[in-house]
This record gives sequence, structure tokens and C-alpha cells, in this order.
Amino acid sequence: MKKINQAIDRFCILHPNFGIPNLMLYVVIGNVVLGLLSNFSNGSFLSFFSYTLSGLLHGQVWRLVTFVLIPESTSPFYLLITCYFYYWIGSTLEREWGTAKFTIYYLSGVLLTALGATITSLITGYDWQVAGAEYVNLAMFFAFATLYPDAQVLLFFFIPVKIKWMAILDACYFAYIIFFCAASRYWIGVVLPLVALLNFFVFFAPEIGRFAKREQTR
Repeated sequence: MKKINQAIDRFCILHPNFGIPNLMLYVVIGNVVLGLLSNFSNGSFLSFFSYTLSGLLHGQVWRLVTFVLIPESTSPFYLLITCYFYYWIGSTLEREWGTAKFTIYYLSGVLLTALGATITSLITGYDWQVAGAEYVNLAMFFAFATLYPDAQVLLFFFIPVKIKWMAILDACYFAYIIFFCAASRYWIGVVLPLVALLNFFVFFAPEIGRFAKREQTR
């Protein structure tokens, strides 16, 4: 993983203009638009944007990326809060890393999610659907927490909580989801968080080691 990480860094240095500036802005705008439109349409509207192997095989290549634009919830309040939070995280990472590296990180998470769903569908014989980028975004949150562990957010708008503690809770959530889905044989629920974690570890294996040593010395 270290060699892959180094190769990514070299690519970003050699191709500083690569990537999509303000990528998270486009993602959250897509989330808001689809979330609001879904409230005025029937339940099949969002399925047009979700990823399925059968859709891809029928030439619907847009599904490879448009599933990211499906919001986790269509509730206007929850939608705006989560979109603001993810935009804040994503834009901060882009400023820290540069557009090239952030674009690679986010899009590799998207493509690994689609690849994981494809392989799971082929192995199980069931056409699994991916609607939303929950695990891609949570992996982005892990990246933010690794770089800024002591940053604070206001939980429920008034309780200050350090990002690193929220990341630990999210890690427990990942473990719970993987265990529960494996026990239920809901294989797509096992694969999606695992590929999101794989993407995170490819980029952050060296950082995690340095963070662990830093915490031990405190």
C-alpha cells in the first residue's frame, strides 16, 4: 500500500492540473437537487441514478457515477445538514491535498464501490443495487479525522466533540454493519464498507502509523 500511496503522490506532483476543482460542491448540489426532486416524484425516480450491473450491461454507463448523487435521506433538514458537513470536509481535504489527490481519493472510492457491487453481483447471481455514497463519504470523513483529529464540531448544534471521537464511533459502526450483514448474508452490506476502508488504507497507511505513535507519546 505504501508503494501505491507513493505512486499517487508522484502522479499528483507531475500532473497538478489533474482533477475536478470543487468536486464536493458538484456532489452536494446533485444530492440536494435529486433529494428535492424525489419529493415530487414516485419512488422509482432515484432508481434511475442508482448503480446496478444489469443497468450497466444495458449501456447505462452513467450509473457508474450518478449513484453518488443519491442522498442518504430526502428529508430537507437532514439533507442540508449532511450536504453542508460533507462539503466542509471535502473542500478542506481539497485545500490540504490539492485538487488532483482529492479527486483521485474520492473517485477511486466511487469506482471501487461500483467494482465491489459488480463482483458481488457476479458471485451471488443477484443484481445488487447501490444507491448513495454513504461509505464513500464516511471514508472521506476518516481521511479528515486522520489529518485533523483535534478539530471540533458541535454535535446537536451545542455539544463540542472532537473529530477523532466521532471517527472512532464511525469505525464501530463500520464493524457492526459488516458483522450484522455477514450474519444476515446480505453480502453487498459487507463489501461496500470493506472497499471504502480499502481505499482509505491505501491512502493513509503511513499516516495511521504516525498518528498512533503521536497518540502514544501524549
